[in-house]
Amino acid sequence: MTGRRVAGVNRYSHDVLAKGWQQANRPTAVKTPVARDMVLEEPTSGFVGAVVGWENGVVVLEDRKGKRRSFPFGPNFWLEGKPIDLTAPARSAPSARDKAQHHNRTHTASGSRVGPAEKAKVALPSRIYVEGRHDAELVEKVWGADLRHVGVVVEYLGGIDDLPAIVAEFAPVRGRRLGVLVDHLVPGSKESRIVQQVTGEHVFVTGHEYIDIWAAVKPARVGLEAWPDIPRGTEWKKGTLAALGWPHADQADVAAGWKRILGRVTGWKDLDPRLLTEVEKLIDFVTEDHLDRES
Repeated sequence: MTGRRVAGVNRYSHDVLAKGWQQANRPTAVKTPVARDMVLEEPTSGFVGAVVGWENGVVVLEDRKGKRRSFPFGPNFWLEGKPIDLTAPARSAPSARDKAQHHNRTHTASGSRVGPAEKAKVALPSRIYVEGRHDAELVEKVWGADLRHVGVVVEYLGGIDDLPAIVAEFAPVRGRRLGVLVDHLVPGSKESRIVQQVTGEHVFVTGHEYIDIWAAVKPARVGLEAWPDIPRGTEWKKGTLAALGWPHADQADVAAGWKRILGRVTGWKDLDPRLLTEVEKLIDFVTEDHLDRES
């Protein structure tokens, strides 16, 4: 059989190996400003949830079970079956005072929706330990309502050296998980070596790289552009208080300084998003078995 040539038609007029041929028939991700209650899918993880907040290029999604995950803005979401390039909303005038107060009544400090009033829950067998008293106070202020809602108790870990004994005594198993937030967790440190010893199927340890939890609070909340670099040999907290022009002579001054800093924190928007992500991972981990049983 001989081939036929149809006038005006050349099936081979395009180079199939030309750059971009793979994307030729793919739908284009449309730039879409983020909005509260928008239901998005993050296809890489398969997580689907409603938008409950955003900050510094990170959006927080909450699924139907109440689990929350944070993802960066960008062309990595689906909305109503179509790909979108999620962007920050256009800047608007500051909210009126009554709107802010209304938000406080309908959302917790972490950005979660406030549900109807309910009876106090019996604490779950699973626990979260937080290293450092100031760390524990910050977690309570921002996530306390969420933790009480799911029945998770947060306990104070005096120091990382105590962790192996705590894990051994707790004896984690399925339905009795242990999550731990460690201070100043960096690769190669003593803290990281201890974490490797205790991490297991029912133990999840995470942390932050701040030299102190104070630095998880956005410096603008205390009138700084950035947290100060404190010289070696100077206690970081006292050096920071000195840079702020606050009293810094003794531990009483340190305690008073932290109280002032904590008082400037009203919710998740006042914190570095990296801390938000790690705490949310802990809450997801310790509630996973219990949420599975409820579904």
